[in-house]
Amino acid sequence: MTALVEAPASHSLLADILETRRERYAGLITTEMRKTIRSARAEVAKCAKTVRYFSQHGPSMLREERIGNAFIRYEPLGTVLGIMPWNFPFWQVIRFAIPALIAGNRVIVKHSSLVPGCAAALEELMGEAGFGDVFSCASLPHDVVPALIADPRVRAVVVTAGHETGSHLASLAGKHVKKVILELGGSDAFIVMPSADLNRAVAAAVRSRLHCNGQACTAAKRFIVHREIADEFEHRFVAAMESVRVGDPFDERTELGPLATPDVIARLEKQVAKTIAAGATVLAGAYRIEENLYAPTVLSDVPLDSPAAQEETFGPVAALFRADDLASAIAIANNSRFGLGASVWTRDRDESDRCIRELQTGQVFINAIVSSDPALPFGGTKDSGYGRELGAAGIRELTNVKCVSIA
Repeated sequence: MTALVEAPASHSLLADILETRRERYAGLITTEMRKTIRSARAEVAKCAKTVRYFSQHGPSMLREERIGNAFIRYEPLGTVLGIMPWNFPFWQVIRFAIPALIAGNRVIVKHSSLVPGCAAALEELMGEAGFGDVFSCASLPHDVVPALIADPRVRAVVVTAGHETGSHLASLAGKHVKKVILELGGSDAFIVMPSADLNRAVAAAVRSRLHCNGQACTAAKRFIVHREIADEFEHRFVAAMESVRVGDPFDERTELGPLATPDVIARLEKQVAKTIAAGATVLAGAYRIEENLYAPTVLSDVPLDSPAAQEETFGPVAALFRADDLASAIAIANNSRFGLGASVWTRDRDESDRCIRELQTGQVFINAIVSSDPALPFGGTKDSGYGRELGAAGIRELTNVKCVSIA
């Protein structure tokens, strides 16, 4: 394998820049897409951590593997096109671009028009770190995407988007026989069983649902609780959601800031209204506070065919379900076209083992919220997409896996 950039020096410098400019970049993120300043700082820190991880471990993931008289090589594909969203404007780019570059590819990023400042900052910092010849990033208009995908120099497309957009882009890539990695969102289940530590589970439920102001694909959205503890969980969860500090995302005390655009909050309002009309009960929220600020919302008695059960709600809306037993909880969790992740809260080993086997998701977290880590493969199944980012599986997705056999 021949890398296009000398990884150690360039990657170390990139991580240093990210850490040195954390406040600057966090402020830019919060200004453009309104996540809380604390969340934005964490995003930049995670980027630096990911750069350091792949700088140290990426090359070893791409070493030739010997199998008898044969061996496997992981070779660059060429140019990788990334079509990236606004909700994690730095992290989403770093997450795929750094492994792609370490694997020897060039990277082009078509970033969201909502975060042009972040796109420009990424272009600048990557150039400073020595990646200027192999990386470019800009908030390009949507109409350039078909031509980019069709360009023969582009050999793979990495997409993080809504399902409809991702499906369309995958069809364009398929027309030109280009590899695609799709992360198309989720409606993650959060299962709570009687043996769970309820204090930890409730705190985690709030944290997961409100991550990135509720605009995260990995945020728990459907909370499935065993009937034996449902009343107690509901009482604590509603109280915790109602106590969340809502307001200015630049205020260090703020826990929930505004949604990113008028379109995002308008869609959320329609989903909530339709779910209530279908028979759901409002336990908290379900109203706009001001402009793009939506109150932390909890809905119970949610019909299984309603928007809050079947669609991705991109905002601070939690749907509660009651399950008679673990089999019922798993059935409710799997009753979704999405399959990104699931969080399971139990101290019963048999229950956790069954959830690991039977939940139809790309990731299962036991007694922890769903999150991404540079060492672990990230991605989903069903309408949440296919392919993996991060970990050894993710970096190898961006290579030609060449088998060589010598007689």
